[in-house]
Amino acid sequence: MPARKRISPAWAVFGVIFGLAVLAVGAALVWPQLFGLQRSLLVSQAISFRLVMLLGIAGALVIALILVLVSRPTRALFGTTAIVLAVLLAAGGFNYLQRGISMSQEATGADEAIRVLAWNTLGNEPGSPTIAQLVLDYDADVVMLPETTGDMGYEIAGILAEQGRPMAVFANTGAPGYRAAETTLLVSADLGEYQVHTEYGDTSALATVVAEPVDGSGPRLVAAHPIAPVPEQMDNWRSDLEWLSTMCDGNTIIAGDFNATLDHLAGLENDEVEGAVFGDCSDSAQDAGAASAGTWTSGKHPLLVPAIDHVMSTPQWQTTGYELIRREDRSGSDHRPIFAELSPAG
Repeated sequence: MPARKRISPAWAVFGVIFGLAVLAVGAALVWPQLFGLQRSLLVSQAISFRLVMLLGIAGALVIALILVLVSRPTRALFGTTAIVLAVLLAAGGFNYLQRGISMSQEATGADEAIRVLAWNTLGNEPGSPTIAQLVLDYDADVVMLPETTGDMGYEIAGILAEQGRPMAVFANTGAPGYRAAETTLLVSADLGEYQVHTEYGDTSALATVVAEPVDGSGPRLVAAHPIAPVPEQMDNWRSDLEWLSTMCDGNTIIAGDFNATLDHLAGLENDEVEGAVFGDCSDSAQDAGAASAGTWTSGKHPLLVPAIDHVMSTPQWQTTGYELIRREDRSGSDHRPIFAELSPAG
């Protein structure tokens, strides 16, 4: 039999070099926290769509495996890459599944629980009757509404009052007359009297509302809306998230449109607090095994889009119910509402 023709070692050398380059790029996307890139331009945008990215890696792996089977030179050139892609896919898939793909955790209905509803309404688009009905259906005590005007908040409160659910209304805006810059917070009268505190500061362009109980006996409530990480706003986005993380201390419930996934928030947690992902706060979706189910954009399958809306709380609270609400996907907003039941811990 004729001897098999030997291939040049250069194929293997180039293959290893190419594989290492794929590893560096892939690792930065699958686990950007290792390199501190989670809030950097381009990487922050790419990592928002976790499942799409994993499907891309899977497609690249299939192509690499086909090339490995074509010939000995292509096996030498793409063998390392195939191994690297398989490792990246396994690591990324494990992280994705570990965060949870459930859409809900049934609430307990405990009397002492605080029920939180958060919805970016895209500038009042669903209308006050739709929002009010959602509040009633989920028996919400706290309603955090980014991109919702104070006037809309009072309309919602009026409908709720007629149904025997009086609520106080607090609003803040970063740009008067621009509905998307306004954030409104509704607080049930059952939680006692609350008042807005502006001395803590605010997010850069899109408003955040901070309210605390007058008698100091309840949690601080923060309706959050940092700016989106578009190229021209990256610095403001980072500073917004950093400021909001400082609000996650003491006894706090914070919710709204964070314009950030859990990946983006890495490094802003207090390492001394067990389970914290943002300041001292844990994330209700993660606690409920639903952190990979996306909230934006509505109308698309939740597993294909990023989870950028959150309900979070400090250790005084534990998640005893959660739901990514899909019934309002055609109500006008590009975000899905989310609901969390928070019960006293311990």
